[in-house]
Amino acid sequence: MTNKNPRLRKLFLKNAPKESKPQKSKSEEKEKIEKVAPPTSPLLGTYEERNMVHLQTNTAFKVLISARICSAIWSNISDCDETFNYWEPMHYMMYGKGMQTWEYSPEYALRSYSYILFHVLPALIYEKIFNPNRMLVFYFVRCLLGFSCALLETYFYKSVCRRFGIHIGRLTLLFLILSPGMFIASSAFLPSSFSMLMTILSMTAWFEKQYALAVLATALSALLSWPFAALVGLPIAFDLIVKRRELFEFCKYSLISLVVVMVPIMKIDTDAYGKIVIAPLNIVLYNVFSSNRGPDLYGTEPWHFYLINGFLNFNLAFPLALISILIAAVVVLISDKRESSQKIQYFLHLSPLYLWLAVFGLQQHKEERFLFPIYPLICLNGAFALDGIQRTMFFALKKITRMKMSGYLPQTNLVAVGIALIFTVLGLSRSFALYKGYHAPLDIYMELSKFGSQNEFGTSREINVCVGKEWHRFPSSFFLPNNRWNLRFIESEFKGQLPQPYQPGPDGTSIVPPNFNDENREERSRYFDIAKCDFLVDLNTSRLTKLEPIYADDKAKWDLIISIPYLDNERSPKLLRAFYIPYLTEESCTYASYQLLKARGKPQSRRKAKTR
Repeated sequence: MTNKNPRLRKLFLKNAPKESKPQKSKSEEKEKIEKVAPPTSPLLGTYEERNMVHLQTNTAFKVLISARICSAIWSNISDCDETFNYWEPMHYMMYGKGMQTWEYSPEYALRSYSYILFHVLPALIYEKIFNPNRMLVFYFVRCLLGFSCALLETYFYKSVCRRFGIHIGRLTLLFLILSPGMFIASSAFLPSSFSMLMTILSMTAWFEKQYALAVLATALSALLSWPFAALVGLPIAFDLIVKRRELFEFCKYSLISLVVVMVPIMKIDTDAYGKIVIAPLNIVLYNVFSSNRGPDLYGTEPWHFYLINGFLNFNLAFPLALISILIAAVVVLISDKRESSQKIQYFLHLSPLYLWLAVFGLQQHKEERFLFPIYPLICLNGAFALDGIQRTMFFALKKITRMKMSGYLPQTNLVAVGIALIFTVLGLSRSFALYKGYHAPLDIYMELSKFGSQNEFGTSREINVCVGKEWHRFPSSFFLPNNRWNLRFIESEFKGQLPQPYQPGPDGTSIVPPNFNDENREERSRYFDIAKCDFLVDLNTSRLTKLEPIYADDKAKWDLIISIPYLDNERSPKLLRAFYIPYLTEESCTYASYQLLKARGKPQSRRKAKTR
């Protein structure tokens, strides 16, 4: 009866229990939202990017790790601080022998051994398992640094895509992979390189709203490597304290990070120096409050130094990064339905680059490595600017033509493709110019390391490898075969303070060595008698002085083992020495001769002299 009566049937269906649907987990719901919803920018809003060509996370990591391993193998050591303040103390901690600078004297204690120990531990594991020669340990550490960088860059790329959109993400990835700046910094054993990695981590955590991790990464950067890197964390602090009004949370994260990071550092450094030491505080006091000119003793540069350096290392991406905040302001004006809080957040994300350049640009003492911590931010800001330019062009095009257009990317892709191509060509050209022009010192010391397996000098005699004006290009004691080989300094025109060997014994780090000063005064105790040298590494530029003769011309005293071309900056055109152009660079640039010489009367090599 009920089925035949329409009214009763309708009433029955209305009151019948509904079929329950299976409940989805929060992770499944989130995954569905991410698949359906396109990326969102806090300033630019939601836009369709699901069909955009881009690299998946695992593919991006493969490309990044390939680039970083290339850096580890082929990039040069561009700063003598990397050798004498980090590779040499590491060599001492591993093998009981190395060169010490005045910063590591317990009298001054400006450097932390914690940062070095952080790298020594994996190197010791590698050394114990495989028992390689010391040069392979050197390259293992560099590869490890490159791997760490690629891993964090992948995390950064994924977060940028999710937070700001795939187009900005893929532009950022392009700038990261192909910039000469990242090629140099990613495998450098320098605190500023470690701070660069922590910048990547802190910025990514900030984008993902993982504030505890962002504060911890900033603390690691400032306390373990370089105190001045805390500057990058100021916008994060502003976001937490002012914008989100979470002062208690910020103080809690900061206090926990301070204890977790600082207590082990103080313990390690106190044991190493034999007294209570707070190395981050010491380096701030020296650089900021020193009465003897502090870092300015080591040279000053003009105001435009970082502008030139930024263009060389990032070419078009650097000027784009500099104008990113202006482009963002224009996009704000042409955008609608945007909340003011979202706009402030967007400008906060761009601000760390400007803070860093403002503070370090005002300092007279400038070095390339001082910009390392913001290298990823140059890539991100540059990508923001290029995306904003495309949006502005699309807006103008719509206003002029009064045509209905859907999507700004199809209309402006030629701009992005053109800039990407120019960036790629210039980036590869610069990286190859650095390798071809300045890699000779590493090649020379690789050749020198081969003598350790020839037993030409017996098994007990010490071998002295001497350097004069080329002391600052010594790559580290990892390129000397064993502890019988010594680096020696002969007098040259350089009149600053040179390093000296660590005091022998396990407590060498806690012994106050003689003849150190904090004023970069020459210490003549460093000089070695050239008559006792077994090998000499020198750069023959055909420009000689009384203290810097052309040693290779004295054939009665020296045999030439190998000679490798090395770019002569003073005699080469600026453009062609900065960027490699096939045929033109070889024809227009002048190359000096980087030489490995062997003292006559010493055991002779069975090989003939090589010239490359």
